[in-house]
Amino acid sequence: MPVDVVFVEPVFPSNQREFVRALHAVGARVIGIGERPKEALDEGLRHWLTHYEQIGNVTDETQLERAVRFIQTKVKVNRLEAVVEAHVMAAAKVRERCGIPGTSVRSTFLCRDKPAMKEALRQAGVACAQSIGSSSPDDIKHFAARVGFPLIVKPRDAAGASGTERVDNGPELDRALARFGVPQRSVAVEEFIEGHEGFYDTITIGGRVVHDFVTHYYPNVLEAMRTRWISPQFISTNRIDSAPGYASVRAMGQEVITALGLETTATHMEWFSGPKGLKFSEIGCRPPGVRAWDLYAAGNDLDIYAEWAMAVVHGKKAQRLSRQYAAGVIALRPTQDGRISGYHGLDEVHRRFGKWFIDEHLPAPGTPTQPVDAGYMANAWMRLKHPDYDTLRGMLNIIGQTVKVIAQ
Repeated sequence: MPVDVVFVEPVFPSNQREFVRALHAVGARVIGIGERPKEALDEGLRHWLTHYEQIGNVTDETQLERAVRFIQTKVKVNRLEAVVEAHVMAAAKVRERCGIPGTSVRSTFLCRDKPAMKEALRQAGVACAQSIGSSSPDDIKHFAARVGFPLIVKPRDAAGASGTERVDNGPELDRALARFGVPQRSVAVEEFIEGHEGFYDTITIGGRVVHDFVTHYYPNVLEAMRTRWISPQFISTNRIDSAPGYASVRAMGQEVITALGLETTATHMEWFSGPKGLKFSEIGCRPPGVRAWDLYAAGNDLDIYAEWAMAVVHGKKAQRLSRQYAAGVIALRPTQDGRISGYHGLDEVHRRFGKWFIDEHLPAPGTPTQPVDAGYMANAWMRLKHPDYDTLRGMLNIIGQTVKVIAQ
């Protein structure tokens, strides 16, 4: 019997098409629901999709449910999949209303609401930062008096470091709460955890991790997203099976997945390791952003999108991870806001490290720059791999010191 999978928003962002390609490749019939007109589908999507429904807003549960119920009058929908953070809750609610298997509303809520997530995990014995979710300035200030500064303030449903602020004293906290709209809005306030930051990503089947990856940030995200002169990196290690320390990250990851009731899905978990030990930060029931999966594919000689599709459609994995390469990305920030006028140092790094390049993005002169806090791939970037993790990190450091993105 054919497996019919509804996939939310196949066109944007651009790597969404890879999930559609992979679902088709493993034998699913893929039905797309998106906001773009059919004319926006490229040749590949038109080939891989058996049907496409356009709606006004894929995060609008009413519109999404109407489209899914229409599709259910034509076929039996076996799965409804969404892999973008902003789409997962609407998909979960429609999934349950329409009787389609997949990640539950409860699990999705716990993956998006940071205070509820932390409370559930503390009850399960997972080490994480002290936190509060509140719209009461008095309650938040009492929390600050008990825990002490610095603190982290962010939206309850933030993805990664999006919208996150560090506050170091009472006046900074007052200003942050005002910017977040407290008391009209509820925010998440957390203990600041000192230490090295990384992420742990998985593909799970029936709540069991079948593929996993550990990636390190240099420097930590909050600093990287707020400091122009830094060329931040993240590097996926190929030592996860051999180097000491990773067993505890993997064990924590499985504990989190079990506690939150995650079944067959991709996950993205952030963690800190420092003076207070290994601490969980947050998890998403979706793949990581910033095209980190491309690094995993390059480092492990596999089609990771097809592995996700095999899990979703057939409940099994097809390939083993080679762990042959460490793979990383370095973001190259323009010297100032404005328009890119040129580059320095490209010839040198291409000459020295050309064989290890995966790919690169160098916006043409005249391209408007994006703000520093827009993310790792907002401006120029380079991605490389190497069999030795430390050698790769050294190469990325040299690129950061050598390549200059000139803006005027």
